[in-house]
Amino acid sequence: MMFDSKQRSEIIINLQQYFSDELEHELGQFDAEFLLDFLIKKLGPAFYNKGLEDAKAILERKVLDIGDELYEIEMPLD
Repeated sequence: MMFDSKQRSEIIINLQQYFSDELEHELGQFDAEFLLDFLIKKLGPAFYNKGLEDAKAILERKVLDIGDELYEIEMPLD
């Protein structure tokens, strides 16, 4: 999972803020970058796969809807 430099910087700032506010621990830039890389490596695939699963479910529903609509306009055979 790749982020552009602006997104990555914002995430790192958010991690540092979270550690400061919630854990009362100062997280340096270097440590925050390593933490982000670790989270991406360990959690990224699970989030990615869940996103694919959700997209697949939406696509399957849409295909069923299209099938229903096609059935509705089907011409009877006499």
